[in-house]
Amino acid sequence: MGAHGSNLDEILAEDMHHWYNKFMRESPSGLITLFELKTMLQMQGMTEEASSYVDQVFYTFDMDGDGYIDFVEYIAAVSLLLKGTINQKLKWYFKLFDQDGNGKIDKEEMETIFKAIQDITRSYEVPPEEIVTLIYERIDVNNEGELTLEEFITGAKDHPDIMEMLTKMMDLTHVLEIIVNGQKKPGQA
Repeated sequence: MGAHGSNLDEILAEDMHHWYNKFMRESPSGLITLFELKTMLQMQGMTEEASSYVDQVFYTFDMDGDGYIDFVEYIAAVSLLLKGTINQKLKWYFKLFDQDGNGKIDKEEMETIFKAIQDITRSYEVPPEEIVTLIYERIDVNNEGELTLEEFITGAKDHPDIMEMLTKMMDLTHVLEIIVNGQKKPGQA
């Protein structure tokens, strides 16, 4: 499972009281704002797409829409990302991609998110345009240039390579570790 997996397994194994104490240490108010999240993730100097992606992640975690991620929302997000079913994760990915909230993902929306992810992870192995073209060639069965939730879930499940690519690109474990453990200052091991 690798270093990320074992570290997160240890985090999940800790009791809730300990998790709560860590959360409160990082965010003494008991709430994380979008600004605080971006500060934790050291977003200064990131592209507009990367900043927009973090906004979208924040708003999907902020389940009650009050502009804050509280401890309950945070635990729900952690549970979804680390222990959620494939369907739950795919629905969450879809919500992230569907930036305008119209119930469909167009190529531009998907490409914007993939560009942002690459800017944040600094991994540029495959151009986002190629990833999006591959996904749409394989799962846009109606050739409309947009995907509904049903098409997205069915297509990802029917194509293990696409599912693997989505899972890898949408992996936010490093973000969760930063929030729980605190951001390492430059020069810390």
